[in-house]
Amino acid sequence: MKMTFRWYGDDDPVTLTKIRQIPRMTGIVSAVYDVKPGGVWSEESINAIKQKAEANGLEFEVVESVPVPEDIKLGNEKAPQLIENYCENVRRLGKAGVKCICYNFMPVFDWLRSELEHAQPDGANALAYDDETVKAMDPSSGDLSLPGWDASYKPEELGALIKAYKELGEDGLWKNLAAFLEAVIPVAERAGVNMAIHPDDPPWGMFGLPRIITCKKNIQRMFDIVPSRNNGLTLCTGSLGANPYNDLVDMARSFADRIHFAHIRNIKFDGYRRFEEVGHATECGSLPIYDIVKALVVSGFDGYVRPDHGRMIWGEKGRYGYGLYDRALGAAYLNGLFEAIEKDRG
Repeated sequence: MKMTFRWYGDDDPVTLTKIRQIPRMTGIVSAVYDVKPGGVWSEESINAIKQKAEANGLEFEVVESVPVPEDIKLGNEKAPQLIENYCENVRRLGKAGVKCICYNFMPVFDWLRSELEHAQPDGANALAYDDETVKAMDPSSGDLSLPGWDASYKPEELGALIKAYKELGEDGLWKNLAAFLEAVIPVAERAGVNMAIHPDDPPWGMFGLPRIITCKKNIQRMFDIVPSRNNGLTLCTGSLGANPYNDLVDMARSFADRIHFAHIRNIKFDGYRRFEEVGHATECGSLPIYDIVKALVVSGFDGYVRPDHGRMIWGEKGRYGYGLYDRALGAAYLNGLFEAIEKDRG
């Protein structure tokens, strides 16, 4: 296991100097942020991240993410060239020493929350989700303020995009995911890169958009499309765990050989499809973090880990979910779990 930390580049208030001071931190998780989805990253930009990381005693072996353009997900006439561009990025990242690429196949929206600064009893602020609040929103009206989505769309453009996905449906999205994987995974194999798809967050449909990476059955279906170890998973406990019917311990045990990256965080259920993000420790929330980590260790997991979204604590201001303090505490807690379980096993 290698502990890593998300870094958003030179503008990130959480600097590499700070990240390197977290005990047992081996590397950063980052990306080229000034190229639009579908573009090809320059080797100079990739190597610049690597050089900055190494200058601070850190590795750059995980990319999150190389975004998949909507045209690929929709499978339109632009998809073949965009898939080739994606493959070229995989080649260049492999050449630079990147071992794992986290990506997602979520239509339009990435992770969604309804509240950015949910006040908690201890004075912390955290991300929270309330399905009733989200259902009351109309994403095509322009009156939408949610994190994790591309705000560059005009209301009419967003409306047309949502309409296209409704017409595509789950079957169409599966078909286009298969076309993507069948093209990209062989390239990843040759480049020495593990592709690690991120589950849908939260793991259910919204606004009429199809979502397919939501449960064990669907993850296995994705693996079966291209039965290669390079076709793997990012086990995001907070994403999959938002559905209490998802057995995360079973997934960790069953998929350990295909889990190349683990985002580990805890959430607390506040009702049906209502949750808030809490401290990483098991007793802080509703997810069995200790049992999940133990299942990974016992099953031979040897991938990358990062403490996922943190609360804003001790008066910190910054990128929602990605402050320093709570994620550093999460890293320390997870490091302790991994070390104790590994040593207990002998």
